[in-house]
Amino acid sequence: MISKRIVSLALCALLSSCSAKVSAPSNVQNSAFPQVRGNSLKQEAIVIPDHFKGRVSLVLVGYTQKAQFDIDRWILGALQADVKAEIVEVPTIAGMMPQMVQSFIDNGMRKGIPESDWASVVTVYEDAPKIISALGNERPQSAYVVLLDKAGKIAWTTNAGYSASQLLELKQVAEKLQYP
Repeated sequence: MISKRIVSLALCALLSSCSAKVSAPSNVQNSAFPQVRGNSLKQEAIVIPDHFKGRVSLVLVGYTQKAQFDIDRWILGALQADVKAEIVEVPTIAGMMPQMVQSFIDNGMRKGIPESDWASVVTVYEDAPKIISALGNERPQSAYVVLLDKAGKIAWTTNAGYSASQLLELKQVAEKLQYP
């Protein structure tokens, strides 16, 4: 009989939730967000950051389902604080196995997200390593919060978990980008 631990390890390896930890570059400020392809839950092909050029954008990257709680807090906070940025949630799922079952994963997300929000959820599979390389993945349970300027460069970022004081800092930076 196969033990639960072996099954868990096998599933972990297949789904890449146990991928190697990558440290964030020392300073990502003012660097370009990597060009990545994904699909919105409305099944529209999106290239980030090109899709958001000309607009200040708040990109909330999540590597694991556990990051969703943090992402939801950032979204709620940004909406309540009236942060002047377009908000997009980017589930970033690396590995060959997730790519093979991406329609199953996306359909599962659609069941838990109102259809009115599907356009603002862009799932990245194949290009996930580009995001991981650019931002790191040391804190997979936290949202990787990235504010992009109108040219698609990283103007502000954090992965320390939701913080009201950081939200206010984010709002100030977004306003400066929106109204220079």
